[in-house]
Amino acid sequence: MIVLNSVSKHFQQGNKTFCALDDINLTVEPGSIAGIIGHSGAGKSTLLRCINCLERPDSGQIRVDNSDMLALSASELRKMRQRIGMIFQQFHLLSSRDVFSNIAFSLEIIGKSKKEIHSIIEPLLSLTGLTEKRHAHVDQLSGGQRQRVAIARALATNPSILLCDEATSALDPQTTKSILNLLKEIHQRLGITIVLITHDMQVIKQIAQQVVVMDGGKIVESGHAIEIFGRPKTAATKALIHETFHDTMPEHLQQRLSSVPKENSHTVLHCTFFGESAEKPLIAQISTDFGVLTSILEAHLETIQNKRLGFMVVELQTTDQEKIQKIMQFLTNNQVNVEVIGYV
Repeated sequence: MIVLNSVSKHFQQGNKTFCALDDINLTVEPGSIAGIIGHSGAGKSTLLRCINCLERPDSGQIRVDNSDMLALSASELRKMRQRIGMIFQQFHLLSSRDVFSNIAFSLEIIGKSKKEIHSIIEPLLSLTGLTEKRHAHVDQLSGGQRQRVAIARALATNPSILLCDEATSALDPQTTKSILNLLKEIHQRLGITIVLITHDMQVIKQIAQQVVVMDGGKIVESGHAIEIFGRPKTAATKALIHETFHDTMPEHLQQRLSSVPKENSHTVLHCTFFGESAEKPLIAQISTDFGVLTSILEAHLETIQNKRLGFMVVELQTTDQEKIQKIMQFLTNNQVNVEVIGYV
């Protein structure tokens, strides 16, 4: 388990002090996959590096597997880091070594024998799909293969935790998908806790069970993936979702949208359907149950952790406010997140 209590971190920038982490409280359950997301400068990387004390916070407490990380001696911290693997955006491989010896490097440092090193690396080559590349040098590998080497190296010391610092940011979409599938397989086979940071909600969508949203050095929202995507509470989270899924109306419809109702204008709703509500004909039911025609202005479906999630912008073709309130309550009662976004 990873537990951060009231963790803060500041950096000096010239004459000014910059707050990178502001009173962070976070728990990551053992064996889970936690995704930390936010725009550049949100504090994600600093938070990740504080977990294994590559950065030491100014205040607060960090506990990993019941060890107080900030109370460990230098030698104790080195041992503890063997249980915390880490992979980076830029791979950090040794160009003078081949695949096998790159993976072996961390084992050589801790004094493993050649026999032990071979017994550890062979299964890792198979797990990461690198068996045929064992003698290839780094400059002969694609970006995805280099990240697989980095993952195998991080797993060589048999860690209980794997930290991923923008591990797919330098990769194309197809390679990103293959690396995320590999991380999911590692999680399932080894039961390892994975904490990854990213600025890409698509990455979060594909892999994260727990989602942590950061903005301005603070955790602004945290919860299960389907809840975060289905019921975002903060402006920062909504913006990330909109950016990722293009969950907005086309520009020609936005130009028609007014923020205040006018005479004979219709209400426009943004609806998020998830779970069972995504499979029900609720929009059609509005017409039969309330006698109100509904125009669908924008809609699409996503799959989050094997659950359906639908986004829809609809125009209620009525000026009857009582009916509109009843329709909104009907949708809410059916687990639809409803928000009035304007009038046309």
